[in-house]
Amino acid sequence: MSAVARNEDCQTVELSIGGMTCAACSARIERQLNKLPGVEAAVNLPAERAHIRFDPASADVDKLIATIVKTGFTATPSTADTRGEEKARKEAAYRAEVKRFWFALALTLPLIAQMPFMFGQAGHVDVLPRWLQFALATPVQFWIGWRFYVGGWNAIRGGSGNMDVLVALGTTMAWAYSTVVLFLGLAHQHVYYEASATVITLVLMGKILEARAKAKTSAAIESLMKLQPQTAWVERNDQLVELPVASLIPGDVVVVRPGEAVPVDGEVIAGQSSANEAMLTGESLPVAKAPGDKVFAATINGDGLLRCKATGVGSHTLLAGIIRLVEQAQGSKAPVQRLADRVAAIFVPVVTTIALITFIAWWSLDGEFTTALVNAVAVLVIACPCALGLATPTAIMVGTGLGAKAGILIRNAQALELAEKINVLAVDKTGTLTQGKPTVIAVKVSSGGTASEVLRIAASLEQGSTHPLAAALVAEAKQRGLALDTPQDVTAEPGKGISGIVAGKPVRVGSPDWLGIPASETPGSQVGVALGDTVIGVIAVADPLRESTKDAVGRLQQLGVEVVMLTGDNAATAAEIARQSGVGRYEANVLPGDKASHVAALKAAGKVVGMAGDGINDAPALAAADVSFAMGAGADVAMQAADVTLMRDDLNGVADAISLSRATLAKIRQNLFWAFIYNVLGIPAAALGFLNPVVAGAAMALSSVSVVSNSLLLKRWKSGRN
Repeated sequence: MSAVARNEDCQTVELSIGGMTCAACSARIERQLNKLPGVEAAVNLPAERAHIRFDPASADVDKLIATIVKTGFTATPSTADTRGEEKARKEAAYRAEVKRFWFALALTLPLIAQMPFMFGQAGHVDVLPRWLQFALATPVQFWIGWRFYVGGWNAIRGGSGNMDVLVALGTTMAWAYSTVVLFLGLAHQHVYYEASATVITLVLMGKILEARAKAKTSAAIESLMKLQPQTAWVERNDQLVELPVASLIPGDVVVVRPGEAVPVDGEVIAGQSSANEAMLTGESLPVAKAPGDKVFAATINGDGLLRCKATGVGSHTLLAGIIRLVEQAQGSKAPVQRLADRVAAIFVPVVTTIALITFIAWWSLDGEFTTALVNAVAVLVIACPCALGLATPTAIMVGTGLGAKAGILIRNAQALELAEKINVLAVDKTGTLTQGKPTVIAVKVSSGGTASEVLRIAASLEQGSTHPLAAALVAEAKQRGLALDTPQDVTAEPGKGISGIVAGKPVRVGSPDWLGIPASETPGSQVGVALGDTVIGVIAVADPLRESTKDAVGRLQQLGVEVVMLTGDNAATAAEIARQSGVGRYEANVLPGDKASHVAALKAAGKVVGMAGDGINDAPALAAADVSFAMGAGADVAMQAADVTLMRDDLNGVADAISLSRATLAKIRQNLFWAFIYNVLGIPAAALGFLNPVVAGAAMALSSVSVVSNSLLLKRWKSGRN
């Protein structure tokens, strides 16, 4: 599949798949799709979807669908527009399945009711006439159970087996044997109509319970989709009209009234308010909005009226991008699942062989055909690999959904798994540990005058500059209410400073070296101010630490993660930031391009390295890390490049991601353990005659439900942010 990965023209498609019943089904579809040239596919059993990346020169959507249909399943394109239809279709199918179950239960209960009377009987006593047992069991076997024959035949036709093969084969053997006994009048032999009917009814009940539980695993996606409003108030021809959101285009001016959900991504052009962006960032505090600020679809407007110009609509909003990323992550496979996939691929033929050996061995040693048959059927029934197929993807679906609600977008399951193992986190300083916005922290007067006068002169000269330090000087002057003069003859000296005329006097503002004064060893950047040939003061500018940084660093250290700061600042500034934040190790004077080599050195030392940065300037280092974390909401480049995107600029998100990864992997390991141990213990027990088919069917159904339910317990995980 390397050709797919290298081809920049490749396309992706989501297909909704019908007819899958177990891990063997999803593995077979995946295997057939990946055989196609230029195709890379991942099939998600719980979500019943396939995420496919393909080279349009080698394949197209019709070819992909045809391959799935030929394998024995149904497939239709899945888009945001078709989700409603898909959901309605699944709900209708679920209701029909429930009706069939109740009908099957009504037919099966009389057969089950006679079972207690059969135990302990020396002879072969039938409470119900055998012809009545036949009449009750046959509709269950061939009408209710027809789905197993269809699924089993499609699997065999596709070149492998699945759960349906095992159920169909086991129950048919029990029904056929009983029917032969009935019509040949072999009164001394048992009939097993109750076993065949009960197994089918129990499996059907298990599938219904499983479907209900699986629906809860995708609740995060459903809740995100419901956030998007369906209509918007739009200015058209100087009138305010309510239109469907689907009809909006970029450039439309929308009016968002107090308390309403924002319908599009956009920019505020008039009005002042605040917005609750918790659904995107996990931040509960409202964010102030004024002209020039960005707003995002599905966030809730506060008390003010906002006029906004649409910049992203429909599938091009941040919310839509988040939904796509979460779905992609839920459909991806963690490396831990490879073992389960390998087992599932060979499971059915191995189990069928074990059942055949069981039948032959019992018939040869015991001489009882019926005993051999019952034990072989029990092996087939209890071996169904449903729990094995659900163990990993259900936990991943719940985990990535929880992450999305907490403002942590996990790009794929591999990143989710690897984040658990991180023991070193490399962090950029500016914008990660600090606010990324330089602020004046002190003004030192050198020769007469006042601090306000020094700041006023410097800010007057710098007010036309775009340099971050200049912006800090101007912002501080405005905050102090200082009146600025208009500068003249402004000239910039790259790497040194700026000169010009302020209020008729020559002024220079720049580095201490340029002005001929010794540089201070205090943290932060030093900006000297000279009036003519006389230095009148030095302004200290620093990037303050984020309020959450110290707590986040402490949390990471408690998780056993060493935090290493990589910064281009001087050693004094780096040491001060490290002291304030609690970071124990730092590298100063590191150029952006050299950060990747530092990350590589950490990896070479045997560490599993995470890297947190802004997702753009730190791109080489992010790419070099085992797991990359992009800080900041709304950065499309970051969302596409990073393994994990944190929707708010808070290093606590990294600690949360690692904590969530560990909780999710713990659930996956629990699920795999119980799924494997169930089959490891269940199959030998059935082969040795300790389980009858009815008990085996109940245990098989219970195992699937228990695995999904255990994954849902992951919802107890909580963000550790204070």
